[in-house]
Amino acid sequence: MPITPTRFIWMDGELVDWDKATVHVLSHSLHYGSGAFEGVRAYKTPHGVAVFRLREHIERLFRSAKILMIDIPFTVDEIVEGSRAVVRENELNDGCYLRPLVYLGYGEMGLNPLPCPVNVSIAAWPWGTYLGDEGINNGVRMKISSWQRHSPNAVPTAAKSTGMYVNSSLAKIEAIKAGYDEAIMLAPDGRVSECTGENLFVVRNGVIVTPHPSAAGALQGITQDSVIEIAKDLGYDVVFESLIRTDLYLADEAFLSGTAAEVVPISSVDDRSVGDGKPGPITKRIQGAYFAAVRGEAPRYEKWLDRV
Repeated sequence: MPITPTRFIWMDGELVDWDKATVHVLSHSLHYGSGAFEGVRAYKTPHGVAVFRLREHIERLFRSAKILMIDIPFTVDEIVEGSRAVVRENELNDGCYLRPLVYLGYGEMGLNPLPCPVNVSIAAWPWGTYLGDEGINNGVRMKISSWQRHSPNAVPTAAKSTGMYVNSSLAKIEAIKAGYDEAIMLAPDGRVSECTGENLFVVRNGVIVTPHPSAAGALQGITQDSVIEIAKDLGYDVVFESLIRTDLYLADEAFLSGTAAEVVPISSVDDRSVGDGKPGPITKRIQGAYFAAVRGEAPRYEKWLDRV
């Protein structure tokens, strides 16, 4: 999905013109993939633009950096305020997507990243529905990828690390070239892990099931956590349970969640319809409640909105 340039990008504490927000070709992260990032959305609400669960995203960014042994030269509060500033100064009052990034800059080369300078940037731009309006409304076609999700003892799956997403990109390419919308990735033991950038839920006999991120080698999703809270508030039981691919084929409903994707029904997996192939009633109810929350239409979830 193309990026629409805005005016400023926050770089190491300063707002820099979009076209001048550059890095050196010998930046360490460009060569070795050492870095951490976040994806955050801001939404237009009746009381102005608000960033959804901003602090939780930035705290996860710091956890990722800790796992990678990268010391961020700013505080959580400074990155939170920098994120607000990017939205505010770019006048993104109708909402946007934010990309905070921690990366290792120019000055050292080689596999030892410890001497490298640590840089931080925050960009923001208008970005539509990641998997398309058709997917939001009618569901997406999924494929079990031939590419396995990482073993947590090969790379730390609890970190949202830049280089690790080569794995996701390979799975995404495979799915798209085969005519699907998105891929589902299995852990090395064959259990369901996550999608290329989203967590996964199934509905069986009225109960919502999702793999536990740590056990599945998946990233702990902030949208996943939001969906779980919303589902419980709506009166549904939610359980963490290991899933295998046939659990997806036989589910009554299934959907995925993520900051970019939001909440998207799954219509089929490996050409097998999930339920009747249409968004199920529980999925639609949770999806509606989620969109009401992020758009400031549900006072119960005002706690999740960081006003710019």
